[in-house]
Amino acid sequence: MNHIQTVLIIGFVWPEPNSSAAGGRMLQLITQFQQQGYSITFASPAMDSDFMVDLAALNVDKKTIALNCSSFDIFVKELNPAIVLFDRFMIEEQFGWRVAENCPNALRILDTEDLHCLRSARQKAFKAHRDFVITDTLKEEVAKREIASILRCDLSLIISEFEMELLEKIFKIDSQLLYYLPFLLEPISQSTFEKLPSFEERNDFVFIGNFLHEPNWNAVQYLKESIWPLIRKQLPNTNLNIYGAYPSQKALQLHQPKDGFYIKGRANDANEVVQNARIVLAPLRFGAGIKGKLIEAIQCGTPSITTSIGAESMQGNLPWNGFITDDVTEFTKAAAELYMDKQLWTTAQQNGIAIINQRYSKEKFENDFAAKIQFLLANLSQHRLDNFMGALLQHHTLTSTKYMSRWIETKNSKEKKN
Repeated sequence: MNHIQTVLIIGFVWPEPNSSAAGGRMLQLITQFQQQGYSITFASPAMDSDFMVDLAALNVDKKTIALNCSSFDIFVKELNPAIVLFDRFMIEEQFGWRVAENCPNALRILDTEDLHCLRSARQKAFKAHRDFVITDTLKEEVAKREIASILRCDLSLIISEFEMELLEKIFKIDSQLLYYLPFLLEPISQSTFEKLPSFEERNDFVFIGNFLHEPNWNAVQYLKESIWPLIRKQLPNTNLNIYGAYPSQKALQLHQPKDGFYIKGRANDANEVVQNARIVLAPLRFGAGIKGKLIEAIQCGTPSITTSIGAESMQGNLPWNGFITDDVTEFTKAAAELYMDKQLWTTAQQNGIAIINQRYSKEKFENDFAAKIQFLLANLSQHRLDNFMGALLQHHTLTSTKYMSRWIETKNSKEKKN
């Protein structure tokens, strides 16, 4: 009888698919590995949250682990996973060396989610009122950590083609270490769309996004100060409903019913909220990755108006399901037109179906991803020999990380004794 091999996923947080796109992405990866015949253990040093997914219901073992503690070494050695997936580079920094030391033959995969150095460089350029240039990413302190993590891993999953190009051309990462894997979605049938609320049954505008994510909070402020007053002037009977997990006090203070601007907080059912809106507004001015809110809008049959950063790497050469513009006046004009014109709205909705089915349909990626994993597992020693920079970083960086972690562990145990 064949022994079922394990994939160990080490999460930065427990997956919350209803709070962020990252949570949904993680469930897609879990499904992929289960389909390939692996059993899954999900471990995280994070506290449990009220909104985390029920891992047991997904047939996933849950394990709470400690930072800077050799108890992880014992745990990982006993588990002896065939594959370890790190959720973001910070987790690889913490646990990568321990995995390499205790399970040297495990395939180490990094899920980048989105490139932090790109998001950070764009945010700084935005705040300094200057244009972002691609080489700004090289100056980011976080880039050194993020790229080191990519080099140390056997494979990094990249969600956006723009980020693939950035890593290969600007950071000169060997393409063998990178794998383009966007959101993996069910294709949309025309009959599914026919069951959704019609143009006439929908009203108002919606923005949805986790408030802990800086690009979302910035977009909400931008809507409040610059965009919504202009839309409201053209469409005085409409409202903008802002939904998102973890709203701050500052966000709640923007609630202005007399201006049709409503801060609603967490949506109990994001799909329902988006399906009943006529249009999604997403004026993102910095960020990275692929935007879950815009994918969700398409799946709900809701056209969207966003910026070039919002739509980056999302539609390839297909028409957008709405409008893409970085100009406030254009944004406002597009919102009013799309809101009032049923034909324009229906065409936008159809454009969305094509984007999902041609760019994100999971069957386009599943077999190739499984084959890539099998190939790496079968050729791991050669793959690592070819990645000398990774071996060098593993040797040096992790020696320093290891001793720092050991020092913290010793210090903690001394404090407990005292």
